Amino acid sequence: MKTLFSFLFTDAYRLLSNPNGRKFLWLLLTSAGTRRNQTTTLTYDGLRFQTPDSLMFFWQVKEIFVDESYAFPATSSEPVIIDCGSNIGTSVVYFSRYYPKARIIAFEADAATARTLRYNLTANGVANVEVIEKAVWTDNEGVDFGSAGDDVSSVYVATNVNHVPSVRFRDVLKQYPRIDMLKIDIEGAENPVLADCRYALGHVQNLFIEYHAYIGQPQTLPELLDILKDSGFRYYIDTAQHRTKPLVNRQYRGNTVMDLQLTIFAYR
Repeated sequence: MKTLFSFLFTDAYRLLSNPNGRKFLWLLLTSAGTRRNQTTTLTYDGLRFQTPDSLMFFWQVKEIFVDESYAFPATSSEPVIIDCGSNIGTSVVYFSRYYPKARIIAFEADAATARTLRYNLTANGVANVEVIEKAVWTDNEGVDFGSAGDDVSSVYVATNVNHVPSVRFRDVLKQYPRIDMLKIDIEGAENPVLADCRYALGHVQNLFIEYHAYIGQPQTLPELLDILKDSGFRYYIDTAQHRTKPLVNRQYRGNTVMDLQLTIFAYR
């Protein structure tokens, strides 16, 4: 919590001058005492969310509703939106609020998280989201995901491993003649999945990728950027880590499994 407030202090003017930012600050003031890592229900701007961790929810609200990281220019009132790694549903509720006629497909691999996702969609009256309880992957044979705690689950984590159903995402992409927005936040699986989809992204108009590099695994950012270039995208890259003295501090504080996490925005 201290880290969150330290970050927000440097960004205070922008938050106070933004109506959504002020609502977010009110959320923090009224809910900052909520204990971490326990299921609770929190509200933001008339929306009600069940969440397994309050700090995770605060960060999601700031990224999605205040910073509007998933905003995109739609050319239709009925865009097709595919959300890979929907978590508890904050992102798809945002999409539905701004595009109530959209067709939204939400993939969530974790069974418990998918139950919370469905609960939050019902609680907020969201009916235009199809939830698919599978991991997006390179085949339909299922995939092993491990958990390192602190909301870190990945194909590269070797502890607390569960085998979950999967779907070859390339086949999913082929089902739609146009995809207006594709969000991919799948904790490291983005690397093999996008490699498998290298020649199947031509009809995707806007793309958000959260890129993860796990300690002990190759950093595949050059290959990922080549895929975007070959698919005709331009891109913008940002990071939420902002490490000081990165040649000395080679991991983001508190993260023992990843040494790089980037957000990539690709567009035509």
